[in-house]
Amino acid sequence: MKYYSTNGQAPISDLEKAVVKGLAEDRGLYMPEQIYKLPQVFFDNISDMKFQDIAYNVASNFFGEDVDEDALQDLVYDTLSFDCPVVKVKDNIYSLELFHGPTLAFKDVGARFMARLLQYFIRMSGSEGIAANGTVNVLVATSGDTGSAVANGFLGVDGIHVYVLYPKGKVSPIQECQFTTLGKNITAIEVDGVFDDCQALVKSAFMDEELNKHMKLTSANSINVARFLPQAFYYFNAYARMKALGKADNLVMCVPSGNFGNICSALFGHKMGLPIQRFIAANNANDIFYKYLQTGCYEPRPSVQTLANAMDVGDPSNFARIINLYSKNGELTPEETHQSITSLISGATYSDEQIRETMRQCYEETGYILDPHGACGYQALVDGLKPGEIGVFCETAHPAKFKEKVDDILGIDVEIPERLAAFMRGEKQSVPMTKDFADFKAYLLQQ
Repeated sequence: MKYYSTNGQAPISDLEKAVVKGLAEDRGLYMPEQIYKLPQVFFDNISDMKFQDIAYNVASNFFGEDVDEDALQDLVYDTLSFDCPVVKVKDNIYSLELFHGPTLAFKDVGARFMARLLQYFIRMSGSEGIAANGTVNVLVATSGDTGSAVANGFLGVDGIHVYVLYPKGKVSPIQECQFTTLGKNITAIEVDGVFDDCQALVKSAFMDEELNKHMKLTSANSINVARFLPQAFYYFNAYARMKALGKADNLVMCVPSGNFGNICSALFGHKMGLPIQRFIAANNANDIFYKYLQTGCYEPRPSVQTLANAMDVGDPSNFARIINLYSKNGELTPEETHQSITSLISGATYSDEQIRETMRQCYEETGYILDPHGACGYQALVDGLKPGEIGVFCETAHPAKFKEKVDDILGIDVEIPERLAAFMRGEKQSVPMTKDFADFKAYLLQQ
């Protein structure tokens, strides 16, 4: 498979380069030249398949031309050592629980898959390729869950060092513990700014010639194809579980969205033939995509801090991929592209007070504990489902990761799973950093 840049000014790449580079030379995001349809027999039998088997079929469709068959199977099965069940919350609304991985957040699959894939390319390149050029340095900006998933996915992996950039005071205490207490090949960088500042530092580093001569850089944010594409596994699994229940017709998937990597992977799945009727992108107060859906105008702006902090993104990177996906690589006009997108995707946006009320109401009515991000997805289905439709929303992280907020809103004491409690017993190790790229560059040049 070959990969091109969304900006159209960079050389065509193979998968190895797309994964190792992360970002194309023209600052665009890599896109596969082809998205192959999966055979109908796969969908006919999907309800009888395990999550790992489903994921392997999907991964083969994405990566089978570039990764040895046995290695890819081992990679997928190693990545998915857990399940993602569908749970009925009320009436025609179901939760797809994506928080059963190592760090109890949906990004575990993409982070772990990318770590293993990068390790595969390092091993295959031997003395003549990546491995001969010293350590691969992974830069990742996080608004919460990405940092912990990536840090834990890459922890202890030979030949790779991870730098996690996070906004000071804007991630939950438990989230912070999950990537600042690890040490080893993980360095946490505490940026005095917002998530968009962290993301800008990462992108600027990729484009800096001096830095790239000094060290080999890649990204584990959803700008990297190896991070966001595996998240499509979730949506095929959701369809399989709903089909097993006899509820796969007229299925609507609702995705709480920040940087839009998760819903972007779902849209790739749809292009592969996944029979989801339509999608809803649920935003918090950072409603840039929602306003694009209403007006056709994309107007990024600085993010604002909310209860659903992992969605606090003011300029979502993967918007470029969505536009590219539905513009037929620039063949359609902006108006035609907007119409194509809105025919499949609708939006919703919720304030902090609406999120609080949703969490309280859902708990009182059903006993189900929503985290603030899942609350946006749940409420969007409550508000947006049409008669005859069945809705599945992504519950993207365990509510204990936001314990202070959840306990305060619901008046309960959420139990902290031992996996999270273990992180909290660690000692914080972080490097303070301004949002000035010159400071960040100077730091990296010393490494």
